[in-house]
Amino acid sequence: MPAGEATSGELRPGELRIVGTSVSREIELLLDRVAQLVGKRPPRVLQVGSRTLLSDRNVRNWRKLVVNRFGPKARFVGIDLAEGVNVDCVADICSDPRTLRGRLGEEPFDLVICCHVLEHTRHPARAARNIERALRPGGLVYIASAWSQAFHAAPDDYWRFSTRGLMLLFGKLEIASSFYSGGDVGLDVAYRIERDGRPAVDPGAGAVEQGLFQLVLDHEDNRAVLQRQATERLPVSRTYLPGLFVNLVGRRAST
Repeated sequence: MPAGEATSGELRPGELRIVGTSVSREIELLLDRVAQLVGKRPPRVLQVGSRTLLSDRNVRNWRKLVVNRFGPKARFVGIDLAEGVNVDCVADICSDPRTLRGRLGEEPFDLVICCHVLEHTRHPARAARNIERALRPGGLVYIASAWSQAFHAAPDDYWRFSTRGLMLLFGKLEIASSFYSGGDVGLDVAYRIERDGRPAVDPGAGAVEQGLFQLVLDHEDNRAVLQRQATERLPVSRTYLPGLFVNLVGRRAST
């Protein structure tokens, strides 16, 4: 296991801890934070890339989650590049800020959801700035993006992000939570990396990825894996990564 990691027993100050969780549980904690923020008033929620596609077999229905938690008075806005199911507003999150405000209105959001969108944007830094601007003081954003995933053009596929990369993009936000999750249909496993009870997002914590998620095969095992594939694979590496996503919950400063 990676140096400095602790999995059982009493932790020493500064040690890393791997905490097993689930995406469902982390979303519950996120909605708890939103509830604390808004109190008795209904929240205003924005989902970026909200269009529902037939291929989205394992995509959460955020509108339903929000209404179930906060009731029908919750104000939910779904934006996407194209019209479709679950889209309230056709808009590009990378647009000029004034143009985007004209489409979404001046009122800020309590929560912005941006899941599996940034890797498909031409200008992710612009998207990040617009999301930060859209939040009210104390508002929250949930970002999920691919760290390791096969090419998937929807409508195109440009980027991959590490946790540290997302932190650079969203540099104006405080990091409230960070976790890794998988991408296979039917799985809901996730892992938080913590130090002293807080998200461990420093460069040293990134070494945990190698021990948790990377698989290195010897020559014969590698060849056997390739032979079992339904279509041809080229033997370019003995090192493999699963579909792996990084997740951040950020908070805009209250002042």
